[in-house]
Amino acid sequence: MISNIIFDFGAVLVDWDPLHLFEPYFNDSEKTDFFLEKVCPYEWNMTVDAGRSTKEATEERIRLYPEWEEPIRMYYGQWIKMMGGQIEGMQELLESLKAQGFHLYGLTNWSAETFPLISGRYPIFSLLEGYVVSGVEKCMKPQEKIYRILLERYGLKAEESIFIDDNPANIEGGKAVGIDGIVFQTVEQLKEELERKLG
Repeated sequence: MISNIIFDFGAVLVDWDPLHLFEPYFNDSEKTDFFLEKVCPYEWNMTVDAGRSTKEATEERIRLYPEWEEPIRMYYGQWIKMMGGQIEGMQELLESLKAQGFHLYGLTNWSAETFPLISGRYPIFSLLEGYVVSGVEKCMKPQEKIYRILLERYGLKAEESIFIDDNPANIEGGKAVGIDGIVFQTVEQLKEELERKLG
């Protein structure tokens, strides 16, 4: 019997995308792509999600790419501009699940420095009974440790929980500790899969 539903944040509950900041800044798709693929790639940002300081990460990139210093400093200096709105339809879905008696939690790969900047800005986060942020714990999905931190902190049983994430690798990480999962694609797809799994 599933009683706990665990949600990833970025691209599941809220829209985070560096393009929101850098497309208008560069106004040049080739420069934007190069910057986000080579200068400040997602893999680099993940080191901050894993607990590295934004200052250390920024200075490292400037040493490597001094000619890109201004946009590199913007990455965390104007990070808030990477945020869009809540994913349409998710607030209503979480409210419905809560009304049905399910317990809602969060498990996110997110910087300990940047998440506090937006945690109070989105009503959807207030529907969660608790959450675990990778940058705070200094470990991240799909590592087994972070799933166990969530389970132990909130007294959850893996077999009574289901995890929703847009990254299949993170779903597999949850399954490794006994948490079933759904790869998020759209709100409608999620509703259909939850209906099948929850009965």
